[in-house]
Amino acid sequence: MHFRFPDQTITVNVPNRASLLDQVRARFRAGQGFALATLNLDHLVKLQRSPSYRAAYAAQDLVVADGNPIVWLSRLARQQVSLVTGSDLLRPMLALAADEGMPVGFFGSSPDVLDAAADRLRAAYPALNVVWSQSPAMGFEPDGAAARQAIAAMRQAGVRLCILSLSAPRQEVFAAFARHLAPEIGFCGFGAGLDFVAGRQVRAPRWVQVLALEWLWRALSAPRRLIPRYAACAAILPGQAWAALRQRGNP
Repeated sequence: MHFRFPDQTITVNVPNRASLLDQVRARFRAGQGFALATLNLDHLVKLQRSPSYRAAYAAQDLVVADGNPIVWLSRLARQQVSLVTGSDLLRPMLALAADEGMPVGFFGSSPDVLDAAADRLRAAYPALNVVWSQSPAMGFEPDGAAARQAIAAMRQAGVRLCILSLSAPRQEVFAAFARHLAPEIGFCGFGAGLDFVAGRQVRAPRWVQVLALEWLWRALSAPRRLIPRYAACAAILPGQAWAALRQRGNP
């Protein structure tokens, strides 16, 4: 599934969770890093507005569909992919790292979230080896001096898989930047995934997720912040649907 912009094409290049985990396992064993992004409609809004964000997204090695609208658009294009959300990927990815003996790092959120998440995840996966964590300061520039220092610190600690808990676009910009400075590390932009594990944020009930209404659950939880965001997402849907239809027979 392709999303074309004047200067970049962003492709959902991993069709499902099983394929993703297979590719990550192969990269672990080959000593290769990666940058993983989870594409959703909010990201598409930001991609339309920001050339620098498009460049960062185009540098991601692996892109999955994190949102039902992306899945629906892929069906319109007859290039169907499955829903693979960052929140649902966190535990399988860490289980894989534990099985493969890959040291893990956490970067983002807040110190208390990182500590609580690490404690809960170690209890769930006794073989999990969390060797480093850091929460960036306010005003953190994802491709600045502080980012370089964080990358150097995680490399020194031996991190092979780094879970990023930063907001878009910072986590994708950081992953693209770090990917070249630390080619042996896999960077996964999972947003609030660690906050969910730590219990600082609560995901929608399973039945809400099944009905594809998680966006509404979130919007009602923080209407001032999220309703304008979701309105912008809704505004781009007609154009994206038309673009998807035009991809039929022209992958």
